Amino acid sequence: MQKISNHLYLFHDTCNVYVLCSGPEAVLVDFGSGDVLDHLADIGLERVTDVLMTHHHRDQGQGLSRAVEAGIRIWVPHAEQDLFHSMEAHWQAREVYNNYNVRQDRFSLLESIPVTGTLGDYEVRPFGDHVMTVLPTPGHTTGSISLLVEVDGQRVLFSGDLIAGPGKVISLAATQWTYNGAEGVAASVASLLDLQDRQLELLLPSHGDPIPDPKAAIDLLVERFWELLQRRKQNPRLFQLRERPYQPVLPAGEGPGTPHLLMHRASMANSYVLLSESGKALFIDFGYDFVTGIAAGSDRAARRPWLYTLPALKAQFDVQKIDVVLPTHYHDDHVAGCNLLHRVEGTQVWAAESFADILENPARYDLPCLWYDPIPVDRRLPLGQPIAWEEYTLTLHPLPGHTRYAVAVEFEVDGLRVLATGDQYQGDEGLIWNYVYQNRYTVGDYAASTALYQRICPD
Repeated sequence: MQKISNHLYLFHDTCNVYVLCSGPEAVLVDFGSGDVLDHLADIGLERVTDVLMTHHHRDQGQGLSRAVEAGIRIWVPHAEQDLFHSMEAHWQAREVYNNYNVRQDRFSLLESIPVTGTLGDYEVRPFGDHVMTVLPTPGHTTGSISLLVEVDGQRVLFSGDLIAGPGKVISLAATQWTYNGAEGVAASVASLLDLQDRQLELLLPSHGDPIPDPKAAIDLLVERFWELLQRRKQNPRLFQLRERPYQPVLPAGEGPGTPHLLMHRASMANSYVLLSESGKALFIDFGYDFVTGIAAGSDRAARRPWLYTLPALKAQFDVQKIDVVLPTHYHDDHVAGCNLLHRVEGTQVWAAESFADILENPARYDLPCLWYDPIPVDRRLPLGQPIAWEEYTLTLHPLPGHTRYAVAVEFEVDGLRVLATGDQYQGDEGLIWNYVYQNRYTVGDYAASTALYQRICPD
């Protein structure tokens, strides 16, 4: 055991295993082969109560069966839970022939492990004498987390394999989430820059030595990653979008502009923000925030939402509360972040009566693009009736076409009549029919939407 501070030790194994002491008990961050259990007495410990996993790779947890046998509680990243407790299904479904999915989810556990629970992004949870904050840090894997804690007077971050040393990572191959892609490199940059804002005093990686100067180590890695992205000509607007992820739908130079209606510049599907004079905000759709690239596959770990851009939204537009999220339809790229908004920000989910049950009970429906977890709906909205939110009046209209259950949201803001239409049309000019038969498309849907547009005449 290597002593880091009075209540913190490092055990060298197939990965670094960190031991957080609380009297005679300990919490482990990552587990390796499990050999750490044979050395507890060396530092006066009697037992381990919990293991917290930063990601799913086999070197992090190949010995977890020993933890199960010892009655130790096992906690795993929420986005990667299936890569712990459902490995048989994973291996049965994983491509072998003509495989273009190069994510390193083959470097996973060979057998399922029962887990006590998941570590949700942004969650604050006590373990022993210590309080952990769970931070989403995609990069090395899509669902990786880091754990922030104060130990012996220091702000310490268990960073998994996001960084291995100043300017170094343990694997560049792991950052390639698609064939010939660099999505994980860009995600790593975003994660690292987020950590720079958190006044860290000690970084503890899964591979490599403890890092006593986090800022210098992160700065060097960001510099090297950015050079790689430039050489690959990928994510060229990464820093621009991070600095200003939201902008008015119509800039002030185009007439009066729309200072109270913003568009999200860095989301996968378009999201819009309606701003109230009270400082509250209403999102129209909120799926995948600050996308650096979509990973191969459609498993839970490949579709990870986060709340990366909210600090910028609050700071740049004086937003005090994310009050409501109102999706136009149920597809994952429009609703993936709703549960996070609800849990972290206290945001209410308002949904049209036409698809609220799909959100709350996805297992009842045979439809494409359903989110993995139920999304509780705080308010079911009737169609065709005015609904008040702050100083605005919104009306939801049926908009079948892209899906049978979609709605258009009508409102007035900054002197303009607006109609938010989700994915009804696509293309740069917004005129290409975007129908999918399994979404329950029927003949006449687009004629109906044309009639709606003609009747409302949005600006």
